[in-house]
Amino acid sequence: MRSRVNRRLIAGIAAAGVGVLALTACTGDIADDGGEVDCAPYEQYGTFDGANVTIAGTILDLEADNLVKSWSDFEKCTGIKINYQGTSEFEAQIAVLAEGGNAPDIGIVPQPGLLARLAAGGWLIPASKAVEDNVDEWWSEDWKKYGTIDGTFYAAPLMASIKGYVWYSPSEFEDKGYEIPTTLDELTSLSEKIAAEGDHKPWCVGLESGEATGWPGTDWIEDFVLRQAGADVYDQWVTHEIPFNDPAIVKAFDSVGEYLKNPDMVNGGIGDVSTQISEAFQTAGLPILDGECSLHHQASFYETFWNPNGDEGNVVAPDGDVFAFLLPPVNVDDPQAVTGGGEFPVAFRDAEEVEAVRAYLSSDTWANNRVSLGGVISANKGLDSDNASSELLKQSIEILQDPDTTFRFDGSDLMPGAVGADSFWKGIVAWVGGQSTQQTVDAIEASWPTS
Repeated sequence: MRSRVNRRLIAGIAAAGVGVLALTACTGDIADDGGEVDCAPYEQYGTFDGANVTIAGTILDLEADNLVKSWSDFEKCTGIKINYQGTSEFEAQIAVLAEGGNAPDIGIVPQPGLLARLAAGGWLIPASKAVEDNVDEWWSEDWKKYGTIDGTFYAAPLMASIKGYVWYSPSEFEDKGYEIPTTLDELTSLSEKIAAEGDHKPWCVGLESGEATGWPGTDWIEDFVLRQAGADVYDQWVTHEIPFNDPAIVKAFDSVGEYLKNPDMVNGGIGDVSTQISEAFQTAGLPILDGECSLHHQASFYETFWNPNGDEGNVVAPDGDVFAFLLPPVNVDDPQAVTGGGEFPVAFRDAEEVEAVRAYLSSDTWANNRVSLGGVISANKGLDSDNASSELLKQSIEILQDPDTTFRFDGSDLMPGAVGADSFWKGIVAWVGGQSTQQTVDAIEASWPTS
């Protein structure tokens, strides 16, 4: 899940009396620096006189600004004006808009489960040949599969993220002699050591994300299922070949509970265990910068939030203010296994200009343009990792491009929306709030759709 949430949500959607979404609107104007543009890379998309394409998604603030900049040259060369609107309520409201005929031309969907729901509603336009050709050239078969529903290819991947990073302060680790853990047992030992020293709680955690509150906790569970039970069990879990209350899932919950439900472990610099539910995920890791906690579990995209005002004051580097290591495996010699996420631009309007935009977004040109602006990565095989804005993001790109990496898409994003975007999120909140593991997994299992 990559919902970008901020209370800077300022406008309503401009659609025939529908005011259900609070939006941050961006247009290509912010990227217009008046410079010369080389249009050669954009000739293949054609030219359009006065065409307009609307896009909506969950991407907000600095990332939304950079998203808009990433297509500025495309706009100038093709004549297509793109209007992007971001909202934290996109996932909750996009089906309502689609059913009412008020959907944007393109929706950047962050969940394959939601994509499947929209396809089932009959609202999506299958991807054009140009989009599919790009995906076949620049993306792995696994990534293409996530945009394919019942044999119909609807959407190419866009950006990506690697989940399961543990953010930390390199200077604190050096000063206190902490070692990067190489196994989950070593991570437990490190956490217990920090807690015993008494300076602060080792972990800082934030689960708040508007209507999506709870999703950061699902990332913890997914990372532990993949590492403890393996990829095959993970696949069986997200497809419901095994029930949500299977013993392997119970074990993952209990293992994560040793951190999230333990008052000795959380919530450094913020408050007691309960504050995880009210603390926004964007700000939850910042106490590391003040020495008020040592560890924060969050995806590669969290790099953006270390400099919330868009400056470069906090350096993300092995010798910088903050860096991250991947949540370790059970055993040192286990293969590299990571969970991750991404987005998929789906189309609600059948038009040449809409498919031209989607073709560009699925290209290696777009991937390199956007990653060069900083803060994000992509699994596009045509992406040059040297364009990444930090050592961590470069490493993340190389992990995604490594054929030996065991990669699995975020589990909650693959599950039916009634589970992955509802009962699982809510279950995490109830569980952190005191509900038992068994009650939690039983309730989520009961919510799984029967058809």
